Amino acid sequence: MAIDYLIDYKCYPKQELTSEGIVERIKGRARAEAVVRLFRNNGDNRPVNEIGFELARNTPDGNEETRIVMVQDLIDQAEQLAPYAIYCEGCPANNTGKPFGCIGQIEYPISQKAEVWLLNQLPMPDETLPWILLKQGIQEFRSAGISVNAMRAPDQPFFEERGVLVRALGEFNVNTNQIFEMLFLLGHIRPSYAGMILIFFRAIARDMSADEIMALSKSPENAFERYPFLLSINEEDDSSIQQLKNFLRAVYLAWGLNVALLLDV
Repeated sequence: MAIDYLIDYKCYPKQELTSEGIVERIKGRARAEAVVRLFRNNGDNRPVNEIGFELARNTPDGNEETRIVMVQDLIDQAEQLAPYAIYCEGCPANNTGKPFGCIGQIEYPISQKAEVWLLNQLPMPDETLPWILLKQGIQEFRSAGISVNAMRAPDQPFFEERGVLVRALGEFNVNTNQIFEMLFLLGHIRPSYAGMILIFFRAIARDMSADEIMALSKSPENAFERYPFLLSINEEDDSSIQQLKNFLRAVYLAWGLNVALLLDV
């Protein structure tokens, strides 16, 4: 399970295969590789074209149906991506430098270390304008992140930390449930909101005038030169922090290209 995201930059592969089609083929390949690895680890050396598994899904009427999926079918479908990989070279939406790098994910469970890292990026009162904007956003949203509580239950796979972490930001507090809502539960991230996320989480410099900050709702043509991305992956980062930094870079690229970042949580 994971949070999947995609930079909604129009390109030839998306026109031919659709965004959903590309994502499904990538997921299918990953699922096929995981199944084959599981079979091999359990001493089953059958040819790949003889390996199948049950896949359960919820139907629109609320029922659950189970079907047998053959691993070879998933591999064959994923192979349809190969002729389109060349179009990813030099694409401005390629976040990873690999084929179809406009697509990424944050795997569950999200570590406690990563949640603390997110809290520590938020502006303090001495960063007046970003701090005021964050305070206003929290007050207008009027949520304490209660909807995320169920995701922290002991039987749920979403978070390593079962409690809610809180940071005092002067006159108000922010908790990790609110951060999760802010980033992932408000729908797809449009450029007007992406600019604020980049400011709040220190992905771009935030020592700007009020007019300049408000103008971030639409990035200028020279956005990437004018506002360099500041986050880099360090040796001490765990996998959750690395994936969050990659996610914020995807937010940055989508913002700079004036397109949405599509989310599937």
